[in-house]
Amino acid sequence: MRIIAGSAGRLTIKVPSAVARPTTDFVRQAMFSILGERVENARVLDLFAGSGAIGLEALSRGAASCVFVDEHRQAASVITQNLMKSKLAGGRVVRAEVGAYLRRDLAAYDLIFADPPYCKTPGDPDLVAKLLAGDLLPPRLAAQGWFIAEISASQASPAAAGWGLRDRREYGSSAILLYAREVSA
Repeated sequence: MRIIAGSAGRLTIKVPSAVARPTTDFVRQAMFSILGERVENARVLDLFAGSGAIGLEALSRGAASCVFVDEHRQAASVITQNLMKSKLAGGRVVRAEVGAYLRRDLAAYDLIFADPPYCKTPGDPDLVAKLLAGDLLPPRLAAQGWFIAEISASQASPAAAGWGLRDRREYGSSAILLYAREVSA
């Protein structure tokens, strides 16, 4: 796995064994092509960060800052190592459960990424749907911000009051969803 473009482009990064399904280079390339200039100077939140590949890509492409959140000790350690190796400024690693972090965080972010474990069997929690339906995510998203989630391509796009799905793109077994807050008239 590597950072694709920007100041740290082509740098190989580590992936913790706790991450069962890191976002592939191809999917990250597509995601950042869609986002384009929105990444420059953005405040980024990378939830379920795993290796930190998404947030590292954002920092490499000019994001002002990125908070990486993952509850696994190994993931937090690997993200810290990847940040040091990349020499990218503006990154902060937080080892916490996503809901607990969102409850105590007071910042607003221009881009919030979420790549939770996929729903593979009936009964698996749909963590993207839970984030959209809850009250923790909206205060963290800046007025013109986007929430970008990765889910299984076989899964329907979650819908929730107050959110508009702006785009869905499928790449192999993955789907990228781009949401924005709905503005009340």
